[in-house]
Order: sequence, then structure tokens, then C-alpha cells
Amino acid sequence: MALRLRNTLTGKTEVFYPIKPNEVSIYCCGVTVYDLCHLGHARSYIIWDVLRRHLIWQGYKVTFVQNFTDIDDKILKRAAEENSTMLEVSERNIKEFHKDMDALGILRPDRMPRATKCLDEIRSMISRLAAKGAAYSKDGDVYFAVMKHADYGQLSGRDISEQKLNADGRVTKKEESRKENPFDFALWKGAKEGEPSFSSPWGNGRPGWHIECSAMVLKELGETIDIHLGGSDLIFPHHENEIAQSEISTGKKLSQFWLHNGMVNVEGQKMSKSLGNFTTIRALLERGISAMTLRLFILQANYRKPMDFTDLALEAASAGWKGLNSALCLGLLYSNDLNWPEEKSTSHKVSQIQETYEEIRQRFLDVLNDDLNTSAALSVLFEIARPLRSLANQIEREGIKALSDKETNDLYTRWNTLVELAAVLGLKGELKNRELPKEKNSLSQSQIELSIDKRKKAKAAKDFTKADQIRQELQSQGIELIDKPGGVTDWIKI
Repeated sequence: MALRLRNTLTGKTEVFYPIKPNEVSIYCCGVTVYDLCHLGHARSYIIWDVLRRHLIWQGYKVTFVQNFTDIDDKILKRAAEENSTMLEVSERNIKEFHKDMDALGILRPDRMPRATKCLDEIRSMISRLAAKGAAYSKDGDVYFAVMKHADYGQLSGRDISEQKLNADGRVTKKEESRKENPFDFALWKGAKEGEPSFSSPWGNGRPGWHIECSAMVLKELGETIDIHLGGSDLIFPHHENEIAQSEISTGKKLSQFWLHNGMVNVEGQKMSKSLGNFTTIRALLERGISAMTLRLFILQANYRKPMDFTDLALEAASAGWKGLNSALCLGLLYSNDLNWPEEKSTSHKVSQIQETYEEIRQRFLDVLNDDLNTSAALSVLFEIARPLRSLANQIEREGIKALSDKETNDLYTRWNTLVELAAVLGLKGELKNRELPKEKNSLSQSQIELSIDKRKKAKAAKDFTKADQIRQELQSQGIELIDKPGGVTDWIKI
């Protein structure tokens, strides 16, 4: 099965073909660096990390670019509150961003441009838009004329005549009064007293939010890229505006594919500072929740759908990770005792694994190729891990010498397969504080099937929070659900 991805631009799941054979260019919208990253950022960057790892695993040369917005009203407000500077706030939070992403095992992007380091490209793009009649200046501000882009609204499927004003939450009444159309947006903002500013043909000022990404895509990756990534909250107006200004500027399509992840709720409510349920990555890790538990929790859900964050869900993910971690650590713990050749204990050859486990690897590949079905991919990992956990318990009881040659060979091949496939999901064994799996409560088949039926009814009623809760309750009891095409749900013991 070829890689198929849900393209927001077309609303269809399409076979992915890169523009250049065996090369993939990806741009991911980054953070505004005024604060620590939150759980929503974790979800977004973990799933896109899996996409990147999957493409690399399949042999593509991937160029992954992710930006920093390092000048913004929020950054300036934070600097004023701290009696510091825009640069100090940005630099501190860029360092904290890397600390959090590294802790989650997220591969660092190939390049991470900043808005303040891309000013020449921003000014050049604005000038091109003005020359083409798609931008106009007013009292030091420069605006994009949305009606100049015939396909404006194609990504979000929205008719701007039906939209409320101030859709992006960053527009003042004074700015509105300067616009030719209420939905025109700022490309360049004139300097305000006491704020950092930069020179331009339209006077001192700073770039608008939307133009940053368009200029950075062009600078780092070219006129048309393979994949553009972001959260679903960015579809309108940010990504819609990116498309309009980029495509008028270059005359080319901005991106072949647009992928968006769903939002995160906390106990059924939208995560928000005003509601007091705002959760940072740092706070979760400092609570003792392991990075791999958090990663597994996020990968359990369909990346495009909303996800509910609850203590019960974390407990289930923690239980699942302990079992999987035991299997991942098994080869590391006993490789010397098993007298494996040195190269076998540190690496593996795919061809050796394919001989015995080709069918398993193919199923893993197929589910990830099905629009990144990470939930089904995790089920494959648990299937591989289950016998390894039994071996771990046997070794604990009888010692390593009790294994036969056949069991030793199977252990090696199975373990290396597990390590290889887990790495595609960014999951890595943690030897520190490793716990062998404990016996779980035993559920009868009728109890499991009753729970599956209740989950099916919840999904039919669009009560996805309840459906997720049932999945998590079953997982905490050692039951992993596998959703298949046609609405059929299978299960395995983990």
C-alpha cells in the first residue's frame, strides 16, 4: 500500500507522491516563543515527528523546516511584564522549547528560521504583492487584499462574506478602519512608540504574523513544497492567508498536501488558561509522567480528531508503556548473557528481520501508510511485545540459561523487529526505573465484547470522549482495541 494522507486542501485521502523522486520537503508551523510549550504543542509535534520518521524509514530524503515567531504582541507584552526585552524573552523560550522537544524524543528540524532573521525575504514578498496590486499601504501599515486571490477560502471551505470580523484575534479597531475590505490582513505593521521596529519602504515597523511563514517557506524550501503541517486551529485564517499571499507572489501552488492535527481537550473541555486547565509539557514531565508515556498516549488517537486528556487516560497509557518498555529493554538487559555477536546487540540488518517477520513489518507499514494510523501501529508493537514479556517473566523465574537456542534466536529476531518498528513511532526503551509487567485483572470475553459494544454506541452518538474512556479502561486491564475498516473492532491482550 502506498502512503495515503488526508489532504485538507481537497478534503480527500490521497496517495502521496513527492515533487522530486525520493525527496520530501516539509514545512511545519512553529511556536510563538513567549511561554513554555503546552500539551497541544506536544500532540502536534509528536505526530509530525512520526510522519517524518516514517518517510525516512521508507528511504526518503526529508528536509524538515519549522519556524519560530520571535516578534509578536504576546512576546512584547511578556517582555513588558518582566521588564526585559523581546530578544531576551524569545531566546529564553527557544531554549526551553528545545529542552521540551528533546525530552519527548522529537527529532530536531533541519532548519529553524526566525521571523526577525527573515526580514529581507518578508520585505521582498510584500513588494512583489504590492507590484501585483494585491497589497496596499495606509499610514505606515501594509495590507493584503484578500479579494485579489480568486480561490480565497479554498483550504477552509469558508465564504468570507459569512465570517465574523477580527477572525484572527489580532486586529484592532484602528486597523479595521484603515482597510479596504474588513478581511484584508496586515503584511507590515507601522512602528509603535516604545516597541522594536525595523526599516522598510513603507516606514519603520514589523511584519504581520501571516507573511512570516510564506517568506520562510520560499527562502528555505522554494516556491512549492510537498507537505505543510499545523494544528487545525491554523486552517483559518493563518494557512488560508499563507496560500493567498504566497500563490499571488510566486504564481505557483504553495503546497501539494496540507495536514492538520486535532485539538486537545482536558476532561472534556477545551484547554484554556482562562479555564484553569492549561497544561504545559514541562509540568507533566515534572509530575513524573515519562516522555514515552506521553508519546504513547498521544499516538493512541487518530491525529485528525479531538483528543481528551484525562488522568484515567494517562494511567492507561502508563500501564501500556510499562509493558512495552519491558519488552524493549529485554535485549539491552540480556544481550551479553545471550552471547550475541557484538553487531547484533547494537544494530540489526533489515534483511535478517524480513526473513521471519516480513508479514508483521508489512502490516505495520500498511497501517502507517493509511493516513498515519498510529493506533493500529501501536497494536502491532504490542503483538510483537507480548511473547517478549512472557520471556522476560521466564528469565526472571528461571534465569537466562534456561532459554533454548531456538528461544534465543527468536528473542533476538523478535526484539530487533520491535526496536526497529518502535523507533518509527519514536518510542525507545527506558532502562531507568524499568518495571516488569504486573498481572492485570482478568476480563471475560463477554465483558470485553460488552465494552466494545458500548464504545460502538458511543461513537455512533458522536460521544468520542466516552468512546476514548472505554478504550482507556480496557487498556488499563490489558486489552488493546484494533479498529478495522467497516466499523469492525478486534482486540488483543497486551
